[in-house]
Amino acid sequence: MNQLKQFRDPSFRRVAGLDEAGRGCLAGPVAAAAVVLPESCTLPGLRDSKKLSLVQRTELREQIQEIALDWCVCFVDEREIDAVNILNASYLAMNRAVHFLSEPPDFLLVDGNRFKKEHLIPHQCVIKGDDTYLSIAAASILAKTYRDDYMDGLSGLHPQYEWHSNKGYPTRAHVEALKRYGLSDYHRLSYKPCRALVKPRR
Repeated sequence: MNQLKQFRDPSFRRVAGLDEAGRGCLAGPVAAAAVVLPESCTLPGLRDSKKLSLVQRTELREQIQEIALDWCVCFVDEREIDAVNILNASYLAMNRAVHFLSEPPDFLLVDGNRFKKEHLIPHQCVIKGDDTYLSIAAASILAKTYRDDYMDGLSGLHPQYEWHSNKGYPTRAHVEALKRYGLSDYHRLSYKPCRALVKPRR
């Protein structure tokens, strides 16, 4: 197992890890989290959220929220995604998460290879950052678990799409339900196969 590490630079006091969840979904928001961990943080089992079970993610979310110096999760909904595209919506969600931290960080660690910031805070993009740095892995867990919880709630409104199990991703069952029942108000109209079914929103 890859051993995650803290980002250490004496020039920076509050380093926030950033990650998102839900970019590839057909429905629902994209979520992003910003997490500032203490330098002495030790969270056994913390790693990329995709490599953890639901039970592990849930337990780690509680631990992260308890130990973190600061954290925030923000959503960008399906209408905003359709308006600005998913890449820009992901940037928007991450920037919102940074903005709503209780105190501005002085450095950002961003999962991935690109970031469009809306502030002057210096940053570093890290490919596979959620499998490299503790703070990014913590952000990945918060973003995923909060978004998954949201999709579980929506599933009660639209059980035919099975969002409780697919979380809005394009599984066979989800795509077949789209063909049978059409679009909900929560689908991303700019995504295949939703585009072919577009009807005016209410």
